Amino acid sequence: MKNNWQAKKLGEVLEYEQPTQYIVKSTSYKDDYETPVLTAGKSFILGKTKEKSGIFPTKDLPVIIFDDFTTATKFVNFPFKVKSSAMKILHPVKNVSDAKFLFYIMQNISFDHTGIHKRYWISEYSKIKILLPPLTEQKRITKILDELIEKIEKARENAEKNIQNSKELFESYLQSVFTNPEKDWAREKLGDILQKTETINPLNEPSKEFIYVDVSSINKKTFSIENTTLVKGKDAPSRARKLIKTNDVIYATIRPTLKRIAIVPENLNEQVCSTGYFILRSKDVLINKLIFYFLQSNDFNEKMERLQKGASYPAVTDKEIKNQIILFPKSIARQKAIITKLDTLSVKTKKLESTYKQKLESLEELKKSILKRAFNGDL
Repeated sequence: MKNNWQAKKLGEVLEYEQPTQYIVKSTSYKDDYETPVLTAGKSFILGKTKEKSGIFPTKDLPVIIFDDFTTATKFVNFPFKVKSSAMKILHPVKNVSDAKFLFYIMQNISFDHTGIHKRYWISEYSKIKILLPPLTEQKRITKILDELIEKIEKARENAEKNIQNSKELFESYLQSVFTNPEKDWAREKLGDILQKTETINPLNEPSKEFIYVDVSSINKKTFSIENTTLVKGKDAPSRARKLIKTNDVIYATIRPTLKRIAIVPENLNEQVCSTGYFILRSKDVLINKLIFYFLQSNDFNEKMERLQKGASYPAVTDKEIKNQIILFPKSIARQKAIITKLDTLSVKTKKLESTYKQKLESLEELKKSILKRAFNGDL
């Protein structure tokens, strides 16, 4: 720790301004308008406005915008307007503090506001104590942090881009399978190649135990069934009415664009699922695993998005799913070959995603480590 660093409250080195005069009047944003409309939240720039008055002046920049309810912060060095009054605009005290340095310090503050909805700057956050070096030292440290964090952010962008590229590679092949049929392919409505499935009333077997699969039981990222509930027939939910069997494909008709799709594993054979699922059990002409992949395709999900109805719980009907056209090879051997390629590509994609997500976590830890060193006076 440097001897000439002084303990200060944030409120002593940052002056706050209410954002009232900078609030945008119209939310009709367009990219070709001039002035950004900001929030301190994750989205940051909500859009751009053509309004010419009430713009935060260039002469008072840079500043920090502070979400008064979540304590999220953003560093701003360009003219702007804001969406609401739920923030404070924080100015560095002239000749005492540097806005960017204090912004970095605030990124390193751990502040728990879980479960309490209130404004924090005046009541609590401004009273947090920090160690502040002289202004020249603040600027020196800020310059080093800018260079290091710029490199980290570039590495982060590359990792996120690689994650997106891996997803797009899989989705591109998946889409091509069902939109570019080869010779000797069938074209059928889903309903025409599906077997009938069974309904069941667990109340008729009050002492029997059932594993219940609710609509929320499917992991939307892995397409696997998780968090099931063991219930006795007499205690089963009223929606527990559909009997599922091993290798059935289940598809949530409620908010279908969330892609709650899964294949029923062996341990759930002859158990029950919610009536919020449509069960797909194919006839011998088609392997169920290929239906599982078909339901993941962008083309199918875009159609489901257009068909869904209902304000509170948007959904599609079983009939609408049955009416969807699927293209598939008549040859079972060719179906198996396509499934093998999709399986392999899916595994590679998930492995790449995992690798790059680990890299993102490492970059975040590196950033925290650098900030900690900086504010311990070790840069």
